[in-house]
Amino acid sequence: MSKFELKLPQMGESVAEATLTTWLKEVGDTIELDEAVFEIATDKVDSEVPSEVEGVLLERLFEVDDVIKVGQTVAVIEVEGSEPSTPEPSTEVEQTDEVLPEAAPATIEKQVAAAKETVTAPVADQRASERFYSPLVKNIAKKEQIPFEELESIVGSGLEGRVTKNDILAYLENRRNGGAEKQPITTPVTEDIETVRSSSQTIKESPTIKDSPTIAETPHKVTTAQSTAGDEVIPMTRMGKLVAQHMINSVATSAHVQSFIEVDVTKVVSWRNKVKDGFEKREGEKLTFTPIFIEAVAKALKKFPMVNISVEGETVIKKKNINIGMAAALPDGNLIVPVIKNADQLNLVGMAKVVNDLANRSRNNALKPDEIKDGTYTVTNVGTFGSVFGTPIINQPQVGILALGAIRKVPAVIETSEGDFIGIRSKMFLSHSYDHRVVNGALGGMFVKAVADYLESWDINRDI
Repeated sequence: MSKFELKLPQMGESVAEATLTTWLKEVGDTIELDEAVFEIATDKVDSEVPSEVEGVLLERLFEVDDVIKVGQTVAVIEVEGSEPSTPEPSTEVEQTDEVLPEAAPATIEKQVAAAKETVTAPVADQRASERFYSPLVKNIAKKEQIPFEELESIVGSGLEGRVTKNDILAYLENRRNGGAEKQPITTPVTEDIETVRSSSQTIKESPTIKDSPTIAETPHKVTTAQSTAGDEVIPMTRMGKLVAQHMINSVATSAHVQSFIEVDVTKVVSWRNKVKDGFEKREGEKLTFTPIFIEAVAKALKKFPMVNISVEGETVIKKKNINIGMAAALPDGNLIVPVIKNADQLNLVGMAKVVNDLANRSRNNALKPDEIKDGTYTVTNVGTFGSVFGTPIINQPQVGILALGAIRKVPAVIETSEGDFIGIRSKMFLSHSYDHRVVNGALGGMFVKAVADYLESWDINRDI
């Protein structure tokens, strides 16, 4: 018998790691060729990793929620053969267990007493955290006796804010140099007010503020929801947690403002009704409004390239490619944003095919990791759910997102050379959210106006 190392495969360009979400096989289970062994998640895409051989699962080297780098051995499978090969140990996890020499009982008691004096709080189990911690980071935290609450406060520079090895080592170095003091977690949040006042030498009493509460007297309180009898408690899904954190980060990063404009899409509606049946019969694809709207957005981005940007520190990166994200609703209520690469280079037929393909594979959880990356602008169709308009949150690191409202038949004033009259028109609202740090109101307004102008000037005789 020999051993085969099942490694985490390359999942797409720029994808360097993934999170193990589910083991589909137990140790000792028989595995068929191409049978899925475990599931992984990268950003918002879930994938199964199949076996390249037939055999028996001998060893599982990672646990659920561990972060695995591409190329690392995840499992060892025993297969038919004569020359066994020993799997190379993972370089990510450092051995921390040390063999200690025998010591006298008195020495051991002194060591235990010293340890009790230096440890201010037990190191909590990081697996209960909402953040991912690699085995290496966990080992460092355990070795350095970093409490769970303190570890949670470290700002991470990795994917989705994860704490990397460099982050925790830099934090420890800063703490040793006096930059951060390790506080016992048993210290109460509210201290004795008189003690605070007596120890402060910089705050002077004033007759006007003498009786006013100080910051120490009015600590910030976080209101938490409490369940009562009969309530159903539903845990958030992994994707739900990712989306929630992504939204929080976006609001904290960008100064969101919105511009709204009402668009007369009567010509677009009439043209689509005229050509959709022939298009479906010829191309085998449905012609929805989405590719039409995305084509309009691509043209507007080409006209106003300073909306097709991202912010990196104090610099602006002007994107060469126009890659438009298309928010798609999933059956479980979550959203995913596949990206139409080089949207400005597609004709309407190609756009319709790409839109339909990405939408279908989004619903079936069959997207590839690269297909949700590198977007430069996002479009979301809130009108699908009947909303007239919305105020969407920017998909970082982009600086703009356009919400498409529901198309409605409304009475409107129609201006003609023979005078004005009232008629029934198909209208919708476009809601443009943009990052006011780098996109001012004039640019944000002109961009969404360009989208509207393109739709209102639609050629009713256009061939497709």
